[in-house]
Amino acid sequence: MREQFVSYIKNLQDQITAKLEAIDGKATFKEDLWQREEGGGGRTRVIENGNVIEKGGVNISEVHGPLAPAMQQYFKVGDVDFFACGLSLVIHPKNPYAPTVHANWRYFEMLDKAGNLVDSWFGGGQDLTPYYLFEEDAQHFHQTCKTACDAHDAAFYPQYKKRCDEYFYNSHRGEARGLGGLFFDYLKATDERSMQDWYNFVTEVGDSFLTAYAPILEKRKDLAYGEKERDWQEVRRGRYVEFNLVHDKGTLFGLKTNGRIESILMSLPPAVQWRYDHHPEPGSPEAQLVDVLENPKDWV
Repeated sequence: MREQFVSYIKNLQDQITAKLEAIDGKATFKEDLWQREEGGGGRTRVIENGNVIEKGGVNISEVHGPLAPAMQQYFKVGDVDFFACGLSLVIHPKNPYAPTVHANWRYFEMLDKAGNLVDSWFGGGQDLTPYYLFEEDAQHFHQTCKTACDAHDAAFYPQYKKRCDEYFYNSHRGEARGLGGLFFDYLKATDERSMQDWYNFVTEVGDSFLTAYAPILEKRKDLAYGEKERDWQEVRRGRYVEFNLVHDKGTLFGLKTNGRIESILMSLPPAVQWRYDHHPEPGSPEAQLVDVLENPKDWV
């Protein structure tokens, strides 16, 4: 399973970076191959200062070794080894009318010291974080997610959409990070579904990403905007940073397992603001977004 999924994410990384470069038309992804001292490594690809994308990363990693004591406590296991691989991406467009997007698809194993598999699971998802609300964009993104889920089980979309709303939530702010999408974790073999079944589901979601996001980016990238819209984008990006540094499990896992800092923090936007006690003007487009973030809705 690990070889199968590693091969998949390598190919998916190529597909996604090629499409995003074509949309940007100027900037290209810089590739950075790295090794992890404890075992494994990765292929980081970062794009910056493009016509369309201000900053983005599409990264894959394949790491292994002894599970750190902090993570042993988290998983309530003894001294075991682990293997983890995945693709993680964040795209921050320049235009405030074009949404930020995040996605991650991953596979994890725990093994005893003799190399026997103790546990394994898949996780991941994809979610949209706009700065201005276009309901048709939210509907398109969610419908694409639902279509991918429905190919495997009609119960998946409502279940994983709800988990996404719950997970990407800044509880200290009382608002969602964005408009959600899908979030799933600990997808393990059961009597009803094998790991191959879960592989088929997770890869279907991964394959749906460009269908979900690329048309939105192409539609919004050339809309006219001014300083007001740019300021709002940077204020909202501050909330994105808050979530990633305070709540995100992937960030915390990476930091606790001696992960590669540049790859872990590539999700952070390049220009951000924090304004004291900032609130948008009632009835404004900015306030319209905040209302939906405080009261998540069903888009399909």
